[in-house]
Amino acid sequence: MPPDRETRNIALVVDDNPDSLGMVASALEENGMTVLVARDGAAAIELTRRVQPDVILMDAVMPEMDGFETCRRLKSPPDATAAPIIFMTGLSDPEHILRGLRSGGVDYITKPVVIEELIARLTIHVLNSKLIQSARDALDTSGRAVLAFDRAGRLNWGSPSALTVIRRMPDLLDGDQAGPNMRGWLQGLSGTPISQGTPLRHGSTEFHYIGHSSSGDLLVTLKVEKDEKPEALLARSFELTNREAEVLFWLTRGKTNRDIGQILSLSARTVNKHLEQVFQRMGVDNRTSAAVLADRILNEG
Repeated sequence: MPPDRETRNIALVVDDNPDSLGMVASALEENGMTVLVARDGAAAIELTRRVQPDVILMDAVMPEMDGFETCRRLKSPPDATAAPIIFMTGLSDPEHILRGLRSGGVDYITKPVVIEELIARLTIHVLNSKLIQSARDALDTSGRAVLAFDRAGRLNWGSPSALTVIRRMPDLLDGDQAGPNMRGWLQGLSGTPISQGTPLRHGSTEFHYIGHSSSGDLLVTLKVEKDEKPEALLARSFELTNREAEVLFWLTRGKTNRDIGQILSLSARTVNKHLEQVFQRMGVDNRTSAAVLADRILNEG
């Protein structure tokens, strides 16, 4: 029995070679994964911003932006993907392997790819990544949305809800660097006992210093507000119209096209037209994949 959509892992395969792309995508789907594909680095980055995959398989040699640069960008804070990136390429020289690992990759597989080996390595990396992400998710669940900055003010990591909040504050965070206000506040914490740290207030959000990590990062917690409606979250995440987002929302609730039409007072033909646009914007070609990606956004949001 295939895994249900809530337990399926999402793999993003990035390769400009259609034959290689098709072979790997088919093998992953046969092993119960939902597969997204991108033919170049820019498309991979755009897709990852909208939907966080569980693992990314990356070709190194691609036009315009190669896999190494794509990996580096995907792993750059504050929007660094948590997904492990595995290179699969014909480049086998040690210098290329080192370049792949230094750019943020966790593994390097040379072509031609042995599917059994790929699946085995991929499974291990996904499990390890989920353990780390579970620890950060636990911070949110316990009400402790946390950010970690190094002493120079660079954002190293954050729990999911904390990253969602800080990304909406460009005056406090410029790329992966704290802005002047945040940086000045962080510098003022050096040597300050936790009990004497003055909070930083920004609108209705308050940041509190809670100590250092074992690696010396400054740990900051903040209050997170979650009041966005699910349809609005889907519309924002996938760049959908309000009506398309409504159709997608009811799709995630297991409704048929006929059901959706009755709920939204639309004809079945109109529902189909909306779903065609939704699939195109999401980069998928079927209802199950769309529902998997939408569920992921709603559960994280």
